Amino acid sequence: MVREKVKVSTRTLQWKCVESRADSKHLYYGRFILSPLMKGQADTIGIAMRRALLGEIEGTCITRAKSEKIPHEYSTIIGIQESVHEILMNLKEIVLRSNLYGTRDALICVKGPGYVTAQDILLPPSVEIVDNTQHVANLTEPIDLCIGLQIERNRGYNIKTTNNFQDGSYPIDAVFMPVQNANHSIHSYGNGNEKQEILFLEIWTNGGLTPKEALHEASRNLIDLFIPFLQAAEENLDLENTQYKGSLPYFTFHDKMAKLKKKKKEIVWKSIFIDQSELSPRIYNCLKKYNIHTLFDLLNNSQENLMKIEHFRIEDVKWILSILENK
Repeated sequence: MVREKVKVSTRTLQWKCVESRADSKHLYYGRFILSPLMKGQADTIGIAMRRALLGEIEGTCITRAKSEKIPHEYSTIIGIQESVHEILMNLKEIVLRSNLYGTRDALICVKGPGYVTAQDILLPPSVEIVDNTQHVANLTEPIDLCIGLQIERNRGYNIKTTNNFQDGSYPIDAVFMPVQNANHSIHSYGNGNEKQEILFLEIWTNGGLTPKEALHEASRNLIDLFIPFLQAAEENLDLENTQYKGSLPYFTFHDKMAKLKKKKKEIVWKSIFIDQSELSPRIYNCLKKYNIHTLFDLLNNSQENLMKIEHFRIEDVKWILSILENK
């Protein structure tokens, strides 16, 4: 557990983590402050952040299980202590961390007797398990247990319905929310017109994200929601609209980027995030993993740096340039 004394600044707005601890593998706690704020600002920010933390952050869950040997969800299998329904409930409780886009497949294939835990799940490279000791099933006889899994990244809830059932495939209720709870409180100090506030923000997560990661993600999502208003205010800026024509030689990318940076104003590029451009999900995820979030971040990377990104191709570089020049 980490704790720090709260020091109030009267000059610039600052945030700080004053307490951080892991109560268990499935419960993380963080306490943050933001100060100094003018009267009323703490409540404005606190309410918005709490809603973003509980409703806007994506999480990763197992959403479907499939096995040819399972006749229906409430059946029992000889050699397995748990019923199929209990196994599905155990899979529901497994907490995952990932930055994947869309859905991925995973697999459990174990030979009994013995205990089956989360460690026995064969996962795609972009997914990891928070607690490998989570129980799945107990095989009491020398039988083979093979279950195909579907892993999905989303937000909110995904409740199974009768329409979700398929032959040999069973949906699992998914709670994608990595933040279990969030509270905010306000401390006021000063007198009269000089009265100021400190915002205290408490975050509990299930381990899919740390509280600090959740705070960063919620802040990013709030910014994305307000970007259209910033763009509307910048419509009067004199921006050149050029159209990309022809093919781009590999060696000219950095020169093109240098020219673009001179023509465009930094404030505009910093306010446009890459998910607002016509990028494919694969390119978007590659850039995000490399901590490229805005077009300004993109313009400050050379072609050589971009080509070092895993799974990035020269065709992707050409496509990005065409989008930037059209911007």
